[in-house]
Parts: sequence; structure tokens; C-alpha cells
Amino acid sequence: MMRVLMIAAETSLAVALAPALVGFIRWCKARLQGRRGATPWQPYREISKLFRKECVVSHTASWIFHVTPFVVFGTGVVAVSLVPLLYAPGETRAFGDLFALVYLLLLGTFFLALAGLDTGSPFGGMGASREMTVVALTEPTIAIAIVALALNAGSTGFSRIVAHTIADPARALGPGHLLGFAALFVATLAETGRLPVDNPSTHLELTMIHEAMVLEYSGPYLALIEWGGALKLLIFFALGANLFMPWGIAVTLTPWAIAVGCFWLVVKLAVLAVAVAVLETRVAKLRLFRVPELLSASFVLALLAVMSAFLAR
Repeated sequence: MMRVLMIAAETSLAVALAPALVGFIRWCKARLQGRRGATPWQPYREISKLFRKECVVSHTASWIFHVTPFVVFGTGVVAVSLVPLLYAPGETRAFGDLFALVYLLLLGTFFLALAGLDTGSPFGGMGASREMTVVALTEPTIAIAIVALALNAGSTGFSRIVAHTIADPARALGPGHLLGFAALFVATLAETGRLPVDNPSTHLELTMIHEAMVLEYSGPYLALIEWGGALKLLIFFALGANLFMPWGIAVTLTPWAIAVGCFWLVVKLAVLAVAVAVLETRVAKLRLFRVPELLSASFVLALLAVMSAFLAR
């Protein structure tokens, strides 16, 4: 029962913290560009404002358009409950593992692409087509990158992977871990619509991918989609931080261990957020037809990580 309560507490913390992570990245980018920028709490104001607005729905939209925001947000909440944030016992968690997480994230993306097609908007169809092209390369990369860790741990459960890495810290600096982390980081940029794959701060019709699918949304529906997108970003950051760099995560349910785990989680998320902010201020968006080349390179890195894991056994 204590472990179930801990998972519920971790999930609630992630849901509450996700918009602040997006706001912190925006704030860092503004400072790096010499601007004052909005505070990291601005996404909370935007989401609150959207919840108070009215939904404007196309007369051609079906039930898919209405259901998608709840699917995107709901799958994000369930997916984040599978990821060890503060506490990772040696055995597998109450439910779920790597494959459950990948399919949950894919389910939300699938419904979002359907919603982009549902209204008949040319921008929505364009964004959905581009998103499916990106997902076809990123989802296998995510799974294979983490499988490289699972081979050494003997389990696809995240808690078992974390416990195995903590027991052998030197392995985290091996080539398999580094290659897997690099592959996951590139896949994170693509899955969450960050530069150089997509630009979350523009609505130029020739470059949009994620934003093109949500152009028809407004009000509470848009708030749920934005919140779900922030949750997705936090999930990928937590995977990179706690699977590849699990130092500081609690392995016992004591107040001191949980407090230390909370501190290190915030530090690791902040470091990754700053890295993304620096990258987005130093690189330009890739041309659309160059994106598959980048994602194919990340897939090769994930395969090399698996080969390294086999050779190291």
C-alpha cells in the first residue's frame, strides 16, 4: 500500500511540475538570447486562462476531436506513473514497464494525428502526416535505447534497471549507456517538438509539425493538450535522468531518502532543461527532408548501444 501511495504522490508531483519545466526552458532561452522573458510560472497562467475560455469546435468534427484532449492528457498521466521519479525499489513496480510506456505514448500521438485529420483542415492533415513520419523513427529508437539497459538488468521494468545501474555505477559511464542516452536525447527532441526537428514557438505553416495538428483546438481542450505535451517532455527528461543517471534516487521509503531523491530530480531536470535551451539557441531548424536523416542516426546509435550491451555481457 505504501508503494502505491508513493506512485500516486510521484504522479501528482509530475502533473504539477510539468508546466514549470516548459516555463523554465522558455525562461532560459530568453536569458540566453538577451531578453528578460516571462517567468517559469507563465505556463500555469496560460493553462488557467485557457480553462476559462470557450471551446470553438468545427462543425465537421466528430467524436475523435472531442475525445483526443482527454486521451492525450490521460495517457500522459498514466505514462508518468510508470517512470521512477523519486523512488525505485529493487523489484518491478506495481504495474507497467518499458513496452507499456512506449505504447501509451504512441496511443496519445495516434489520437492527436487523427484529430488533426478529423476537421478536414489542410494544416491538420499536413501536421498529422509529418508527425507519423517522425514517430515511425522515434518510437523504435526509444524502445531500443532502453532495451540496451534492460539487457544488462535482465528486465524491462524501470525499477530493476535503476537498481542494477546503482549497484554498478561504473557501467553508467560505459559506451552502451552513453550511446543509449544520446539516442534517447535526440528522440526526445523529436517526440516533444523541439529544435532542430520542430519549433514550438512558431506557427509558420511550412515548418509546423505538432502545432499544425492542434490549430483547431481552443479553450479547455487546448489546455489539456498543452498540459499533456508538458507531461510528455517531463517523462522523457525523467527517463534520461533516472535510467541513465540514477544517482540520488531513493531505494528505501524513508523521509530523508525521498527528500534527497526530490532534490536530485529537480537538479537533473534543470540540467537537461538548460541543455535543451542552449541547444535551441545555437542551432537552426532542419529542413523537413533532413529530419529523417537525424532520426535515422539516432536509431543507429540505439542499435550500437544494444550491440555494446551484448559485447559487455
